[in-house]
Amino acid sequence: MVKAPFKKLFFISFLFLPLIITACLNKPYLRHEVAQRIGSPAFMIKRTIPADPFLLTVYERMHQRHAPANVYIEGDGMNWLSPSTKSLDPTPTNPVALHLAAHDKAKNVVWMARPCQYTKLLDEGKACDNDYWTGARYAPEVITSMNNALNEIKRRYNITEFNLIGFSGGGAVAAILAATRDDITSLRTVAGNLDHEMHSQYHNVTPLYGSLNAIDYAHDLADMPQHHFIGGQDEIVPPAILHSYLQAIGPSNCVHYSFIQEAEHEAGIVEKWPTLLNEDIACEGIAVDAAGEFEANVPMHYKPAPAFKGVTRPSPSKP
Repeated sequence: MVKAPFKKLFFISFLFLPLIITACLNKPYLRHEVAQRIGSPAFMIKRTIPADPFLLTVYERMHQRHAPANVYIEGDGMNWLSPSTKSLDPTPTNPVALHLAAHDKAKNVVWMARPCQYTKLLDEGKACDNDYWTGARYAPEVITSMNNALNEIKRRYNITEFNLIGFSGGGAVAAILAATRDDITSLRTVAGNLDHEMHSQYHNVTPLYGSLNAIDYAHDLADMPQHHFIGGQDEIVPPAILHSYLQAIGPSNCVHYSFIQEAEHEAGIVEKWPTLLNEDIACEGIAVDAAGEFEANVPMHYKPAPAFKGVTRPSPSKP
């Protein structure tokens, strides 16, 4: 028979278990361990790429040279501890894009962390200011760094082309890269923040004044084969964000989306990913008009995006 004090202690421990787990994961070295436990069983090897102006952490499994690679771009990570306190380290507690990459059975798979994630801030004093995981998380220099990393991977493994997959804010980065490079053959986003201005308005938070906005590149992506996955229960990046992007991209039969009714922001898609990854992404089939409504099938051939032409900081906005 269990004594009452012990039962009470057990109940209190069980009640606060989620808080204890969260507190532990808030320690950066444990977040690194989580990533290692995800990547290693999928035979993905960790390394750091000097990608000026940042050092970028990647996990990769590269088995075939002179072939395409699927590249996953992580979300924004732990950017705020509270509405008024910036995180000291943006490394995510739950790297959803790495989970997705670990479920990908392609011969060449790369997962890319965002600047300052998983680096233990080795580039602190050079580039890792906390602006780069708050208001400037999609700044021109962030996009340039990710672009430099893709170039390094391309040279190192003789990669011919990339398929980009971005989670949450990583979807914004993936979209901008897809619009500014000539070697991207497809774009997928999962809970992608494709319009951060609308996202900030929706949550009534300070706009990301230092960031590029993916929706501004929508016109350049109209002929890019793409598929967007959005959760019906996602309260972080609601379906309205995707609808805003669809309106901006205009008529295109290269744009597809899947609405996963039961999915939340970080839950409900990972386990389905091997199947979702096979969803249609060709430039024929579903067409989307300017209002975001679907039209009849109209075949269309993919036209490559222009060569990478660099990015510039958006026009200054009022603080």
